[in-house]
Amino acid sequence: MLTETDEPTRQRVARAILVNGPSTAAALAERLDLTPAAVRRHLDQLLAEGAVDARDPRPAGARGRGRPAKVFALTERGRDAFDQQYDDLATEALRFLAETAGDDAVRAFAERRAAFIEKRFPEVAAAHPGASPAEVLALVFSDEGYAATVRELPVVGEQLCQQHCPVSHVAHEFPQLCEAETEAIGRVLGTHVQRLATIAHGDGVCTTCIPASTGSTTEKSSTTKKKEQVTS
Repeated sequence: MLTETDEPTRQRVARAILVNGPSTAAALAERLDLTPAAVRRHLDQLLAEGAVDARDPRPAGARGRGRPAKVFALTERGRDAFDQQYDDLATEALRFLAETAGDDAVRAFAERRAAFIEKRFPEVAAAHPGASPAEVLALVFSDEGYAATVRELPVVGEQLCQQHCPVSHVAHEFPQLCEAETEAIGRVLGTHVQRLATIAHGDGVCTTCIPASTGSTTEKSSTTKKKEQVTS
């Protein structure tokens, strides 16, 4: 199996954008240990192929002289190269399921697929005792191919960012897949959460706000049991 460093350089550039989100040429050059000129050459080709597009950066305070560096983000075509070769088959299968067994069957399938979140969360949390709930979720999702990271939000808490979704094309037609994941996240955290953006609906990244005071349902149930033992 090829490792990331074994991949052709252009593919490495695309994967770096996939994993880390929209990036400048300079950031990609540093991350991949390439010259800026080499990265720009590959970005030009990816632009020509329609695999990435160039965007103006969001304002982030005053900069020095000159025009702000462009950031490069994967397009839908660019994402197609990563783990989505079975989209058509999966979509057809879910259409058949919906037609023959109804929406409840699709919902049940979505919930079964999202079960990895609740199954893996306690294991990963135990293996990384210093990680926040959002960081644990990022590890769980990354193991499933979502390239997830965590961003701190002032006052609010943290934001779970999924730079890639292996089922985004299918979820565009069957949002039950996204809904089941969101509900599973809420259950492991013991609180209601809401996704702010999804790749399935055209956003560049899936984002979920994780309130600062959240804890896992495992912790909460343990606390409840202790209280019951004290009062009994």
